[in-house]
Amino acid sequence: MAHRFLTLTIADRIAVITLNNPPSNVLSTPVLQELDQVFGTMEAVDTVRVIIFTAAGRFFCPGADINELQELQRGHQGAEMSGRGQALLNRIERFDKPVIAAINGACLGGGLELAMACHMRVAAEGALFALPEVKLGLIPGFGGTQRLPRIIGPSKACELILTGESINAEEALAMGLVNRVVPAKDILPQAQVLAGMITSKGRLAIQSALRAIRTGLDSPLAEGLARETELFGSLCETPDKKEGTAAFLEKRPPKFLDH
Repeated sequence: MAHRFLTLTIADRIAVITLNNPPSNVLSTPVLQELDQVFGTMEAVDTVRVIIFTAAGRFFCPGADINELQELQRGHQGAEMSGRGQALLNRIERFDKPVIAAINGACLGGGLELAMACHMRVAAEGALFALPEVKLGLIPGFGGTQRLPRIIGPSKACELILTGESINAEEALAMGLVNRVVPAKDILPQAQVLAGMITSKGRLAIQSALRAIRTGLDSPLAEGLARETELFGSLCETPDKKEGTAAFLEKRPPKFLDH
């Protein structure tokens, strides 16, 4: 399938999706539609175990298309746009395959909301992060008011959302917004190293871990613990669990069969 705004490469069980919408990689409606299509395709490709999402050029993503925002004149129009964006980001967040954001530059507004929907974030030195929607008379509409407090805590999230001010990559790392900060030239290689560490593990264990984490974020502790127990028990019946424990005892690398 040909893509207008994205490039897709697959190698070593890792898919790299690159946003390429010059000059700044804004998230226009056509871009969001194409992202939804590509992520839908990746769900069905069994050979893909981890997805890296990054961008071409100087910017990761500055957010939504301001021209589209300016055209929103009715509440139902804004709600529809917000709902479409949230649906896509919810899909990414609920992927059973890990999604790593490789943030190569400015990550603002909807771009930061997209990055926060990914399971992990690797940032380039010099990258900036902000949810500046209040400067436009708006609030984040693609999940930013919900995900940012869950990631960095409500107090700091309030500061960033209510002021609209930016932070740098090192500040983002200190508050847990990103996992790693690396030189810009190493951003994709470092994301691939992280992805490779994951692909070396059994697919079923990775999938179950993501499901357990997701349940815990969405539910009271008791429900999260119950889901963990259920998933742990089901994994005990798999060939991968037998192989993993045997390999550990025999002091050799495991050869997971993914079933």
